[in-house]
Amino acid sequence: MGIFNQQFDHDEASIVIDAPPEAVYAVISDVTRTPEYSPEVISCAWIDGAEGPRVGARFEARNKVGRGPAWSNRPVVEVAEPGREFAFARTEKFAGTVAWRYLLSPEGSGTRVVESYDVTAPLTRLGWFIIGGLYGRTDRREDLRTGMARSLERLKQVVESAPTA
Repeated sequence: MGIFNQQFDHDEASIVIDAPPEAVYAVISDVTRTPEYSPEVISCAWIDGAEGPRVGARFEARNKVGRGPAWSNRPVVEVAEPGREFAFARTEKFAGTVAWRYLLSPEGSGTRVVESYDVTAPLTRLGWFIIGGLYGRTDRREDLRTGMARSLERLKQVVESAPTA
């Protein structure tokens, strides 16, 4: 399958974290902490006067993957329901729009976290060329699948190692 023909529309991964949903949400929704667990996000900060998670708030994320340079994107928060769901979407020139979602639900004494993405506006051919040629990524779907698994494992470590009140 060529890079232009990749099935790149939706995927998800999940994990159970030994902490209540509110504690997990507190870490996920504080986007400034994303570099602690994301293998691609190297920095993240609220912008345009936003000070925390609320619908419509924007933040700037710097990402790095493969051999290419870091790049910035400016997602907007779409859902901010403490202890239940945090979602945002980012649109980049040539790279379409991707909506990221974290769903939280109690499971036993912990929380099941489902991380997912949905491509709501597809990447352009130029976007695929940049990913393949400049960044050397030949299977972006697998990159994101692996990244979600790593993110969730690291999130589990971050949340479970936090001091309890």
